[in-house]
Amino acid sequence: MFDVMNFLVSSAWAADAIAPVIEPVAGAAANQDAGSMVMRFMPFFLILVVFYFFVIRPQQKKADAVDQMMKKLKKGDKILTTGGLVGTITKFDGDHYVMLEIAKGVDVKIVKSTISGLASESFPANQK
Repeated sequence: MFDVMNFLVSSAWAADAIAPVIEPVAGAAANQDAGSMVMRFMPFFLILVVFYFFVIRPQQKKADAVDQMMKKLKKGDKILTTGGLVGTITKFDGDHYVMLEIAKGVDVKIVKSTISGLASESFPANQK
């Protein structure tokens, strides 16, 4: 008959064997524990370093580039918004809004943070 307890809890076959106990020198044990502690956490440190260089640092550089571009915007710049609108800046309305001319005589008010870049940088072959 199949015993459920043997299926869930395996027998400890080595329980009968008694290994001789060797007491290490106290200084050697402390050095071994410190070394094993460093080696135990080394993969986590390496993952953090890789995560920093491949995820966090590039995003910081991109955010800095966007901030620089936002500071250099001026009237007459052709821009592209995150919503897909391409137009020319006609007026700055406060610190947070921009008036954008998307066609002759058609001005829309957009939030400045929705500007994704200059249209000339996004579409260099499509300049008019």
